[in-house]
Amino acid sequence: MAIDPICGMNVDESTRWRSTRDGQTFYFCCEHCLHKFESGQTSQPEPQQLVTLGAPPEKKSCCHGGQHDHHGHGHAGKKKSTSSAKYICPMCEGVESETPGDCPKCGMALERNQPAGRQTKTVYTCPMHPEVRQDHPGSCPKCGMDLEPETVTADEEEDDPELFWMTVRFWVAAGLTLPIFALAMLPKVGVQIGLPAEVTRWIQFVLATPVVVWCGWPFFVRGAKSLKTMNLNMFTLISIGVTAAYLYSVAATLMPGAIPDEFRHGDEVPVYFEAAAMIIALVLLGQVIELRARKRTGSAIRELINLTPPTARLIENGEEREVPLSEVATGQELKVVPGDKIPVDGEVISGSSSVDESMITGEANPISKKEGDNVIGGTVNQSGTLRIKATNVGEDSVLSQIVTMVGQAQRSRAPIQRLADTVSGYFVPAIVGTSIVTFIVWAIWSPAEPRLAFALLNAVAVLIVACPCALGLATPMSIMVGVGRGAKEGVLVKEAAGLETLQQVDTVVVDKTGTLTEGKPKLTHVQPTDNFSEEDLLKYAAAVEQNSEHPIGQSIVNGAKDREIQIPAATDFDSTTGQGVQAQVDGKQVVCGKPSLLKEHGVDFTAEGSPEGTTVYLAIDGQYAGSLVVSDPLKASTEEAIRALHDMGIRVVMMTGDNPKVAEAIAKKLNIDDYQADLSPQDKHDGIVKLREKGAKVAMAGDGINDAPALAAADVGIAMGTGTDVAIESAAITLMGGDLNGVVKAFRLSRGVMRNIKQNLFFALVYNGVGVPIAAGILVPFFGMHALLNPMFAAAAMSFSSVSVIGNALRLRATNLTE
Repeated sequence: MAIDPICGMNVDESTRWRSTRDGQTFYFCCEHCLHKFESGQTSQPEPQQLVTLGAPPEKKSCCHGGQHDHHGHGHAGKKKSTSSAKYICPMCEGVESETPGDCPKCGMALERNQPAGRQTKTVYTCPMHPEVRQDHPGSCPKCGMDLEPETVTADEEEDDPELFWMTVRFWVAAGLTLPIFALAMLPKVGVQIGLPAEVTRWIQFVLATPVVVWCGWPFFVRGAKSLKTMNLNMFTLISIGVTAAYLYSVAATLMPGAIPDEFRHGDEVPVYFEAAAMIIALVLLGQVIELRARKRTGSAIRELINLTPPTARLIENGEEREVPLSEVATGQELKVVPGDKIPVDGEVISGSSSVDESMITGEANPISKKEGDNVIGGTVNQSGTLRIKATNVGEDSVLSQIVTMVGQAQRSRAPIQRLADTVSGYFVPAIVGTSIVTFIVWAIWSPAEPRLAFALLNAVAVLIVACPCALGLATPMSIMVGVGRGAKEGVLVKEAAGLETLQQVDTVVVDKTGTLTEGKPKLTHVQPTDNFSEEDLLKYAAAVEQNSEHPIGQSIVNGAKDREIQIPAATDFDSTTGQGVQAQVDGKQVVCGKPSLLKEHGVDFTAEGSPEGTTVYLAIDGQYAGSLVVSDPLKASTEEAIRALHDMGIRVVMMTGDNPKVAEAIAKKLNIDDYQADLSPQDKHDGIVKLREKGAKVAMAGDGINDAPALAAADVGIAMGTGTDVAIESAAITLMGGDLNGVVKAFRLSRGVMRNIKQNLFFALVYNGVGVPIAAGILVPFFGMHALLNPMFAAAAMSFSSVSVIGNALRLRATNLTE
């Protein structure tokens, strides 16, 4: 157990709320305490601040009112209101005040509300160890990597002090290393430089010392920290290897007579300043390239952030003025002209237009918007002028929620990373041990002289060539880029584990209504008899149904309006519950409804219902006139999406609450593998459980409301969103559009990311598995001394291994999820 430094609670160290400062890890009872700590508060509050009025004596209160037991487990604090009031109660929703005071319900002191969109202090974290968090740049105490901002900013070129100083150190190292390299290598290829060996040693010493001491200083600091905390990492190996080569060379320069004969080439004492300096320069180059590449992994979030315009057209007191987006408040009226980006989430209060929502939902076709419809901030108004009322601004907006969800998913860990974590735990100690063994073996059994010189070089090469970071970055880099790529297509991943599980799925269960179909009944067929036209049939049916509130009747009316048919007035309207309606239209008696209602009125006909929907029959003046079919039409992309799922080897099962005849007709039309109809939400849940018991790996795609039990029961829940709701707790993946093609995109994304991760892991494991033995000299018995790996080449290989992993992950940005 640990002590929360903010509220003094006892906290289990397995908690996810933790932060690292100055190499020490602190644990917190809740997110609120963590934020206080990161904002600079480190001391425990006064005892009276920890007492909640009316709290039971055996309970201890968190600093913000959440209830904990004496072990610090459990948390009953409620989410803060997003109200614009200055002071609110953290425990009681709805309690707001413009002035400080106590809550009238629970007696707690009211807290200042955080306005939506407020900029908080940047948190820096490690891509390999997301539990490491601090409020300033630095290096990870576990792996030594540079920390990066947890929240991506809109400006990609924002000053990065780590990158700046790494770049400066690299250019200084490169400028000083080139003459060292020339002095050391030219004589070996027969080019005489005309200087005594002792003089060249001193020149190399003078040039190499600033490279090692100043340019390589960050590596030594990280290496020393890793030894102190026993979190051995790449910088442990680099610092040990460079230190060994440099200190030996210094000793050989200052005290050449003290060097054993086993190190000498004849009468000369070799030095390895060029190796030490070149290693530092190449590692710095690798760090610069890696830091630049890592910044590009946030490009997807950066593009999302940049979707919102900087200003909005505010309508106030009948006048229009342009204001910064940060000044827009909920309830204000805004004007959006064609070509403008919609600044905030809102509701259309006047006007009509088509809106391009592809950047949010992945839906390629523009969406028609009219009065009463919702619009999403960041989408593009295309054709008409809209007036909207702002409904969600700042942190409450859909776009802000998407950015938050994507950021959290990018920091989540996939189960496959356990392999890398397990290997990494033994990696550095094994490399250090291998280096020691290499030195001993070469010192005793070297096939050439000087034995100790070869022993030292090969031992250093083993240390330098190994790259634990390539292994550690293999999974998080692919997750980070892949999750961002999915967000651009409207596929929001809640956590990496869901993405990994999805690629194992062999069965997709889909709901019918709203998933395969539009979810709204429409008039799909008009079938008149020989004595009537389609227009007559629809005109009389719409006239009698316009007084009905039944959804089927409204669908018929809307169908007539869509065909621009003039609907006459109806009189003497009468409705029979569960049967239909009747009325006088243009002096004619019109009966519309089920066959039984028409037969009650003496109409003799043969009813032929359609399996695709509900059939409504019509009689005019006692004569059968025809039928109309109202059904829930299939979405245009459904058939193509199911075909794509079949092509991927995925079995499709439909579970619907609709009647069996309709379900059967749709299943046959779409070539669905299996279907179950007339199901309740609980039946769907039980059906998925049975599929899993039979060994199927199941994903469920539903609307996230009545399908919540089924979504939770599946191996992976896929919530079909509407573009305005991203907070669906029962699903691992949320599709911003309600299109089944989004499910196909999710599968392609999952398979692409997992394939990329496996490529990275394969590369990292093979690289280290091959590079270390070669550096140790395993090829020398077969190919002679030319097969030795010089430490400089080992440094180059090591530096670019991590870059190769990141570069491979960045390929996911170009993944085509549509085909």
